[in-house]
Amino acid sequence: MGIVTIISIWILPCLIGFVLVYATFKRVQTYEEFVEGGKEGFSIAISIIPYLVGMLVAISVFRASGAMDFLIQIIKPFLSAVGVPSEVVPLALIRPISGTGALAMTSDLIATHGPDSFIGRLASTMQGSTDTTLYILTVYFGAVGIRKMGDALKVGLLADLVGIISAVIVVILVF
Repeated sequence: MGIVTIISIWILPCLIGFVLVYATFKRVQTYEEFVEGGKEGFSIAISIIPYLVGMLVAISVFRASGAMDFLIQIIKPFLSAVGVPSEVVPLALIRPISGTGALAMTSDLIATHGPDSFIGRLASTMQGSTDTTLYILTVYFGAVGIRKMGDALKVGLLADLVGIISAVIVVILVF
């Protein structure tokens, strides 16, 4: 067993142990604080349900209406001209919207084309270099009551675009 494997197995239990020992040293009631945090987390989870349902409905409408397929058809020729396979276009479009949907698409691309194929590597790199911007804005901003999220949306989607472009460049250069 290598040193990295040993460290990865023991790092989390050691960190938790350290926090508990430190909290005890500082005379913090750790169990009571843990229970209080659980109560707070549960109330936050309940408060974000309407935002989560709204986002899931919007995603379903976007996909079922054919808007996603239409958008893919518009983007495909441009991406094909620069050497990006059309198979990853749906992943690039769905990643900012749904992490679970993007993971399912990535898994499907890897199962179809193989993990060491250009498409498999591009899908994996794209999955790791982008985020679920709309989910984050909907859930986290909704949980704290932020209503004006226009600038955050622009910056988040720009970051996703940069992540997608960077993934393409890195995979083309490295593989």
